[in-house]
Amino acid sequence: MSSGEVVQVSISQGGVRKSAIPEGNLTILGLEGDSHAHPEVHGGPLQAVLWITSEGIEELAGLGFPLAYGSLGENLTSRGIDRREWRAGQHWRIGTEVIIEITKPRAPCQALNVYGPGIQAAIYDVLVQNGDPSSSKWGLGGLYASVVRPGTIRPGDEIAFAG
Repeated sequence: MSSGEVVQVSISQGGVRKSAIPEGNLTILGLEGDSHAHPEVHGGPLQAVLWITSEGIEELAGLGFPLAYGSLGENLTSRGIDRREWRAGQHWRIGTEVIIEITKPRAPCQALNVYGPGIQAAIYDVLVQNGDPSSSKWGLGGLYASVVRPGTIRPGDEIAFAG
């Protein structure tokens, strides 16, 4: 498994386009100060963190979608880890204290349509819906994670496979 680093930690008062923060206190329910526009769908202990790669954001931007880090509502943007390696049940260590567990792929919602027609189809297909990582779209929309061991995360922290 590869390792990488945190590029950006992001929060919002609800909805997409989360903004960068210098560091975040990650609890079992997510980053302190982060809110969800639709808490009945987003958040909770099994969806405490939305993780997306910077490479995926850049790939989508190359297709013409006006995206920057945080645009897709992710809390954690990383660099250096191949999103196609992600699997539900994997544990990843962030920095020296935090451990997260990938729980499931993120299904895109209507809120992403602000970035143009076709964004949902660009990040999600039947294979992703069925949990099949052979999809070329695997991880483009991000994966949710639960928090196994809370703590502080910040840009520059190493992210490494922990089992």
